[in-house]
Amino acid sequence: MTDWYKVADVSRVDSPALLVYPERMRANIRLLKEMVSGNTARLRPHVKTHKMLEVSQMMLAEGIQQFKCSTIAEAEMLALSGAPDVLMAYQPVGPKVARWVDLIAAYPETHFSCLVDHVNVIKALGATAQIKHKKLSVYLDLDVGMGRTGAPLKRVLSLWEELQLQDDLRLEGLHAYDGHIHDADPAVRKMESDASYAMLLEAYNLLQPVCEYPLKLVIGGSPSFTSHAQRDHVICSPGTFVFWDWGYRQRIAEQKFDYAAVLLTRVISVIDETHVCVDLGYKAVASDPPLPRVLMLNAPDAVPAFQSEEHLVLTVNDSQVYPLGTTLYAVPTHICPTVALYDRVQVIEDEQQVTTWPVMARNRMLNF
Repeated sequence: MTDWYKVADVSRVDSPALLVYPERMRANIRLLKEMVSGNTARLRPHVKTHKMLEVSQMMLAEGIQQFKCSTIAEAEMLALSGAPDVLMAYQPVGPKVARWVDLIAAYPETHFSCLVDHVNVIKALGATAQIKHKKLSVYLDLDVGMGRTGAPLKRVLSLWEELQLQDDLRLEGLHAYDGHIHDADPAVRKMESDASYAMLLEAYNLLQPVCEYPLKLVIGGSPSFTSHAQRDHVICSPGTFVFWDWGYRQRIAEQKFDYAAVLLTRVISVIDETHVCVDLGYKAVASDPPLPRVLMLNAPDAVPAFQSEEHLVLTVNDSQVYPLGTTLYAVPTHICPTVALYDRVQVIEDEQQVTTWPVMARNRMLNF
């Protein structure tokens, strides 16, 4: 069906809007499971892509029990959804330390863990846990080449030693995010993913002999998932799969996820014979990639010319084809930060807008 994205009574939906399609989302979740041979224990999807309770519950319904997030609000959203196991892939510092421990105390039915990569954070977490009488789980975050966060291999043992001094902290495993891997050539991505995994394995081989219990290994994002899914002893953390986007469609062609989130926009000005303007500024679609930031599904000749806060100018073959009010549907290049621009999404089933879902965790704070 070439026009699967269209809404029958589109007059009910103001623009710009983000539309989501549950059946396509469900199919993407099931394809993800197939890529790890149905073993959901090997999946820890990252919810930074969707930030919604309802989407989390769709994954839970498919047997996924572990999740990853980036913020305390996302962690609380997951707890509210009923998620049994939540890893915040972020190291809490400053006020976040107390917030994190308070969140854990408020949701005892969810097992929480967070990242650490520095001795001072380990000490702060340990001191706060002691004061608040809580036991905390942590993952040691390893830098495997991205150069953003994570400890180098040379600091792994000293961090372990500091953890042994904290009675209220327990090392649950090792975490590595290889977000620097995004080459369109799958052979190059495999080589780079193998290298990041080798670094994680080296850290594991340092720690597992001195640890009395099995350590878990969590690695990767969407581009490296193709490779890491083949390693039956690691837990993988893709996120974009649930909605997919144009950027990954072009760069990770072997992953056959379908678009399940689409932007709706309208022509608000006919500029001249070959240019129109739509209401899709960079307050409505992620501006981190360069133009073109969207693929127009029902306007294949439309090419983004320039963009400002509330406007996107398109170059077209003939502007008479796009009179004022024309509805256009677009897939963003980068869906994750695009979702965070909307306070709610429009849920589309059988070409009808049936309800809305709040993008709950776009907020920096819920209750904690």
